[in-house]
Amino acid sequence: MENSKLRQHLQRGQVIPALPLALDANRKWSQRHQRGLVRYYFEAGAGGLAVAVHSTQFEIREPQHALFEPVLRLAAEEAATLCARTGQERPFPLIAGLCGRTDQAVREAGLARELGYAAGLLSLSAWKDDALEDLIAHCRAVANVIPLVGFYLQPAVGGRILSYEFWRHFSEIPQVVAIKMAPFNRYQTIDVVRAVIESGREDIALYTGNDDNIILDLLTPWRFGTATRYITGGLLGQFGVWTHAAVQLFHDLQAVRALPQIPTEWLAKNTALTDANAAVFDAANRFHGCLPGIHEVLRRQGLLPTTLCLNPQEVLSPGQAEEISRVAAAYPWLTDDAFVAEHREHWLS
Repeated sequence: MENSKLRQHLQRGQVIPALPLALDANRKWSQRHQRGLVRYYFEAGAGGLAVAVHSTQFEIREPQHALFEPVLRLAAEEAATLCARTGQERPFPLIAGLCGRTDQAVREAGLARELGYAAGLLSLSAWKDDALEDLIAHCRAVANVIPLVGFYLQPAVGGRILSYEFWRHFSEIPQVVAIKMAPFNRYQTIDVVRAVIESGREDIALYTGNDDNIILDLLTPWRFGTATRYITGGLLGQFGVWTHAAVQLFHDLQAVRALPQIPTEWLAKNTALTDANAAVFDAANRFHGCLPGIHEVLRRQGLLPTTLCLNPQEVLSPGQAEEISRVAAAYPWLTDDAFVAEHREHWLS
């Protein structure tokens, strides 16, 4: 996708799920179910897909698994096939997760670009103690290979504190197309939005990854000085489950955001979605079961064969399955079981 078209697409606002990894009962990669998931997200109305990110499991990069390139390639081939079948232009850009020090991140970015990925979501988890100028130099080096989506990851799951000054300098990198904010912290989220606004970069799309405040992030007018910006969409692990319902909710939210007054029922919807995310992502146990929680929702729907992860230590926490059942029953409007049941056989064929 051309850079200008990618920017326009992201600025319009999209639901972008993070792709989980499909493993069978032998903890082996199930290409059938992986293709089925890509088809599910496409037909559910997602506006793109993030691959090789946390939900896809960082362990795919380890030599004993060697799944980084195969997963990237499968998703790219399936997405290209789906777009061709529609008979019309359907933007479905793929965003590749990029990790490590500069050599690794540049190498991953080159592969993603070669496979047709539109952008790279750049993790700075490997740069926990480095100086600001070194971080920016790293980001610029990767941006020379592929357009960048910045990533503010919460420290609780491997991120680091990134200052306003960092985001101000990051916003000056010409190839930056978007920033995903997932610090789970209002102060730090404000730092990013203010930095982008004060940089004057109106072409950088703002995306939420704050699973604890998704709807409120998207409804809020972020105003600094005379400028007002909205967080236009979400790039989320949460959007990897119940995606068809998430897309409908997002479209409703976009319509409501245009009203002069926001109905208070949307505050209740925000709380409901946060409650559901807490169950799926295992917030009660510091997110230990977040990946198995995603898998459990998809397993119940028949889209995944197991909840297994590459790391055998990543399992559902005690009581987590019951919590998922509770929120699914409490908020049926957040789920899409009927949609999945109608199309699952075709997706997995």
